[in-house]
Parts: sequence; structure tokens; C-alpha cells
Amino acid sequence: MATIEKRTGQDGKIVYRVRVRRKGSALLTATFSTLSEAKKWSSMTEGAVLEGRHFQKQGDKKYSLRELLDRYEREILSQKGATTIRTQRLQLQWWKERLSHYALSEVTPALIGECRDRLGQQRSPGTVNRYLALLSHVFSTVVKEWGLLESNPFTRVRKVKEPRGRVRYLAEWERHALLEACKASRNKHLYTVVVIALSTGARRGEILNLRWANIDIKRQVMTLEQTKNGERRTIPLAGHALELIEEGVYK
Repeated sequence: MATIEKRTGQDGKIVYRVRVRRKGSALLTATFSTLSEAKKWSSMTEGAVLEGRHFQKQGDKKYSLRELLDRYEREILSQKGATTIRTQRLQLQWWKERLSHYALSEVTPALIGECRDRLGQQRSPGTVNRYLALLSHVFSTVVKEWGLLESNPFTRVRKVKEPRGRVRYLAEWERHALLEACKASRNKHLYTVVVIALSTGARRGEILNLRWANIDIKRQVMTLEQTKNGERRTIPLAGHALELIEEGVYK
């Protein structure tokens, strides 16, 4: 009834994912950093399910949202990138502080809407929508993976309308002033990083995470392994950006 799977996380660390399933009950999963912890949880959970002490009914009022948010943080958020973990952990904490005392089945579209409007008094529309997107994914996981609810209440929650962003490009004199300031910086890598950013459109974190193994001088491309959406991306290298990289490789 219980299985333990050894996995390697995005940070290279070994984790152990436990899956406990019994006919007529929802699939229960948890992830641990040590095998002993995984075995202990597996044994305790199996016993609870067999004795009927574990939550088994969809929408059971015994489930508190706090339990599900904690479980999401432990099993799902922990597998994301470091920057995402830092940001979304703060967002989860905001939801915990306001909804922890509610049972899972009591979290309605109306309640979420009230929280959205309250958050909108403190945050920008874009930030509000990111908070909503995170909690929506929590409920999507609850419905699709954990089988504890029939439907996601967020299907009836309206997002906040965001203003259209303004697209602006540097004027030639601005670009020149920026690069001159970078040259004068005590950080010897700043000029190269900014030139690559201007040439490729890559984000700061993507550039700083580059390694020589990601650069193919012969093909004149660089491969981004850690992107914002988690997908690998290959970008052409040309002009001064390529020259600077070649100098770093062959000097």
C-alpha cells in the first residue's frame, strides 16, 4: 500500500517521496530529506488509514486550509527554484495568516474575493494576481493530485485587471552612458553582464547562472538552463557580446 521513491531535486539533493494508497481512499503523498523520516511517516500514515483516522472523504470539514498549505509548501514548493521558493513562501504565509482557521470546504469564491479586494488595498494589481495564482495552484493540486475536493473554487474568482505595461527602449546616449558607467565600476564582470543582457534580452538571474558549459563558441549560442518558466532556452550570440565571451574563454 505504501511506496517510497528516491529522487534528486533541482538543487541536486536527494529526497524521498512516499505514496500511500488504499482502495476507496485518496492518494496520500509526502516528501522527506531522509529515508528514516520517509519510513516513519509511511508507517504512521498506513496505520492511520487502516484505522480510519486519516482524512478520506472529499471536502471533509476536518481538513483545515492550513494543513493543505503546509503540505503544498513541503511537497510542491520545495521542488521549485530558490528564487521562487523565497517569493512564494511569503505569499503562502499571507494566505495562512488570513485563512488558516477555515476548513478546506469553507473556502468559497466569495471568501477568496474578499481576500483579493483586501490585498488590492496593499499591493499592485500584478502582485495581487500572483498571490491569487499561487493559491489557485494549491487548490488545483488539491483537486487533481490529492483528490480532496471535486472542483477548484478559483474557476469562479475574477482576476484583477492590470494596466498595460509601457515598452521603452534605451536611447543611444543612454546606452552609451550605461556602458561607460559599467566600465568604471569596481565589479570587473558588470560590463560583460550588461552587454550580454542588451544583446540577448536574457534576465539577470539567467546570465549570472551561466557556466562555461552553457557556452558554445563554435555554434555561437548560449544555453540557459535556469529560466523563469523552468524551460531550457538557447539564444544566439553575436557582436560585442560574443567578443567579450571569447576573450573570457581564450585569454
